[in-house]
Amino acid sequence: MVLVQSVSKLYRLYKRPLDRIRELSPFQTNKLHTDFWALRDIGFTVEKGETLGIIGPNGCGKSTLLQIICGILPATQGRVVAQGRIAALLELGAGFNPEFSGRENVLLNGEIMGLSRGEVERALPSIAAFAEIGEFLDQPVKEYSSGMYVRLAFATAIHVEPDILIVDEALAVGDAVFANRCVRKFQELRQRKVTVLFVSHDLGLVKQLSDRAILLVNGRIHAQGEPRDVVNRYVGLVLERQRADQDIGARPPGLTSGFRHGDGASQIGEVQILNAKGEPARSIASGEVVRVRVRCRFEQATSDPIVGILIRSRTGMDVYGTNTGVEQIALGSFDRGDELQLEFRFECWLAAQEYTLTVATQNADGTSHDWLDDVLAFEVVDSRAIAGVTNLRATVEWHKTSAPASR
Repeated sequence: MVLVQSVSKLYRLYKRPLDRIRELSPFQTNKLHTDFWALRDIGFTVEKGETLGIIGPNGCGKSTLLQIICGILPATQGRVVAQGRIAALLELGAGFNPEFSGRENVLLNGEIMGLSRGEVERALPSIAAFAEIGEFLDQPVKEYSSGMYVRLAFATAIHVEPDILIVDEALAVGDAVFANRCVRKFQELRQRKVTVLFVSHDLGLVKQLSDRAILLVNGRIHAQGEPRDVVNRYVGLVLERQRADQDIGARPPGLTSGFRHGDGASQIGEVQILNAKGEPARSIASGEVVRVRVRCRFEQATSDPIVGILIRSRTGMDVYGTNTGVEQIALGSFDRGDELQLEFRFECWLAAQEYTLTVATQNADGTSHDWLDDVLAFEVVDSRAIAGVTNLRATVEWHKTSAPASR
């Protein structure tokens, strides 16, 4: 378990290095520094076996928070209580001696974590197999590429049997194969009740792996809760900043979503999922022809708007998305007060599980008029259980070859 109580971190910023010394003088009455609070009043609890994703813009305090939890940095105010062995992968270059070989660094890090030399040596084959750096295991770390380095560092961190694993954006350096392997390892750690805190700018990964998420903005907790909702808040915050001080305008009642943003040039008033009978439905048979109906009203004169849909899995993974631009449908021009109704029709060959529907109206350059995250939830049902999220309707051909008769 990890308990963070009212944690704040203050840095004193000086214009010149000499000002640090001058301020110590008893004859110096003026303050020569400015206070910068990297973190302010951060508090949360991560239970045993829970995975917490931490997101936010650069400079919001994510890395500082993880370093305080690990004990690398002291908090200016508040306290952190962590029960169990912590393994941390905070930044590329931290924890490994560049002059030592990969093998020597693994042995050293394992012993620092409290394992005996014998325990680390027994884990070494598994670490080497996970990292897949071959003969470079006995080469100095300074000769590694960034990908080799992070693979070995991550493999070491997860094989020292931690109670708490803390990862700071380290997986961004790996390739797709390694990232997929790490995702499976995170899922295995969850089953083993290992507590995981990780920072990532990969919002899809946060939704897929996290039990809960926190959004940091300017050193404070801006939102926390369900990963899907927190990620939607973050995406909306980014788009709001891009719009600067543009006014969103009033929103029509009756539609709720995980998060809603846009410049208000058009407003979505109705979203429906229709089954093969043309009836509104929240339960769809796999393979059934469905239509997604969207109605919107234009608040400003607009040329060539785009309307789009996005289907996500229950873990927040993007499954399928399209829009009128992709489908090469030109909608033309609209005056203020004009209304538009359109329908997307497709065969719903999805695996049986729950999904959400996101809809949006946009400008031709991709900026949003009105974006509604997860405005509807629906379920796909099927008599057959298949893996994944799509039903590719595979056919099977086979034949039997009899063994030759014995003499």
